Amino acid sequence: MKRKLNYYTSNLKNDIPAGLVVFLVALPLCLGIALASGAPLFAGIVTGIIGGLVVSLLSGSQLAVSGPAAGLTVIVLNGIETLGAYEAFLAAVVLAGIIQLVLGFLKAGIIGLYFPSTVIKGMLAAIGLILILKQIPHFLGVDSDFFGDQAFLQPDLKNTFSEIFYSVFHVGIGPMIIGVVSLAILILWTRPFVKKNKILSMLPGALIAVVVSILINYVFSLSFPQLVVGGDHLVKLPRINSFDGLLSELKFPDFSILSNYEVYVVAFTIAIIASIETLLSIEATDKLDPHKRRTPNNRELKAQGVGNILSGLIGGIPMTAVIVRSSANIESGGETKIASFFHGLLLFACVFAIPAILNMIPLSSLAAVLLMVGYKLTKISLFKTQFKLGYDQFIPFIVTVLAILFTDLLIGISIGMVVGIYYILRANIQTPYFLKKEFHPDNQKIKISLSEHVSFLNKASMAKTFERLPENCIVEINGENSMYIDYDVLETIHNFKETAKERNIDLQLVNIPAIGASIEMH
Repeated sequence: MKRKLNYYTSNLKNDIPAGLVVFLVALPLCLGIALASGAPLFAGIVTGIIGGLVVSLLSGSQLAVSGPAAGLTVIVLNGIETLGAYEAFLAAVVLAGIIQLVLGFLKAGIIGLYFPSTVIKGMLAAIGLILILKQIPHFLGVDSDFFGDQAFLQPDLKNTFSEIFYSVFHVGIGPMIIGVVSLAILILWTRPFVKKNKILSMLPGALIAVVVSILINYVFSLSFPQLVVGGDHLVKLPRINSFDGLLSELKFPDFSILSNYEVYVVAFTIAIIASIETLLSIEATDKLDPHKRRTPNNRELKAQGVGNILSGLIGGIPMTAVIVRSSANIESGGETKIASFFHGLLLFACVFAIPAILNMIPLSSLAAVLLMVGYKLTKISLFKTQFKLGYDQFIPFIVTVLAILFTDLLIGISIGMVVGIYYILRANIQTPYFLKKEFHPDNQKIKISLSEHVSFLNKASMAKTFERLPENCIVEINGENSMYIDYDVLETIHNFKETAKERNIDLQLVNIPAIGASIEMH
């Protein structure tokens, strides 16, 4: 216990600034997604608070951030309309949480191990592109659609590209100036001389950008009123001045709706979609984790289930683990779940403490933050690396990117999965490995000999085998008989090197190629 406490306290210098950045990103997303879902604005904040203060502690992930998800907006909107009242919908959210809890105990999280690595990387690249494309109109002070919209087709009948085209010819000069200055500050904060400065390196670039944006807008109000940013282009946080005011904002579920079968249909839909989106986000977050830590999927489903039960009980909308906030956490230097917890604490504090100040933040400044996150998710080097891995890796990757870009997250992932599975099924599925235990006077040696052909479908069993290996032993993974090792399996093996050190396992790799090298064995 003491060791774990020391681990968390030693990383506070990284987690506190990261949590602040995640808070700045999460605040408008919580409000925007609630607005687009047809729910009360405060419902989005409630969900973000529970995601930060509760789910982060229950989750096995150190870096994932949970909250309202753009992918659930249509489901929430239709669910409220179907059930006739928001309070009735809250009962469905509670039921959805119970279903997720049951799925966790039934170990349904195993499905997360079957998402191909190339599809997950395609999802990350697509999210990065969408963040860039969707933030350009907000950056230019034109877009009035909800902050956090990710779908290609928008509620105003425009699409991602037509909105950008329109924005270029209707630029808001004030928001654009603020956006450009904010982006310049964020880029400046990535430079070596800032990182080496003890004082500047302690201040998150996103916080500096936001503070400067408020000051610029204040100067506009004094000297250049025509440039002032206002209305839909500012953060809009509901103001609550007392505990009684808070209680009046909270909504509570109407369980009399349980006699209506439609509530179970809505609950089941939320549970399944939220669980799939969570597992996808967790897989993607684990891939971005510099330490390659692995999140227990079943524990995550349980944590999300508890989160949705609590959210439904006090008026929140459904939640998932969200890749945008999680990647912002990672890119800001977050190391442990304290960053997510701190962002939840800030969301809770902002309800009472500083709503007036937060409502002064221009969205163009926050758009600049997301532009930086998007850029880091979709670097050209990622596309080059996937291309070099061969067409069986690149085609599912690029199809996933394009499918998500022109539809939405779940449809795009489904298309990418179909294409990925097609290439997987072309390979013969054989016994992936042979395991032999040798006992020596001092320790135990386990030899894992890979078979001639190791496909992606062997990834799950390989990962489970690594998890079951005892501590303080010698493990040899031998690929001398392998003609082909799937990239995903290869990645699983090399990720195991990191966790093996923590478990005092002496890992020996024999004829196992490095990631990025040819995976065709001869």
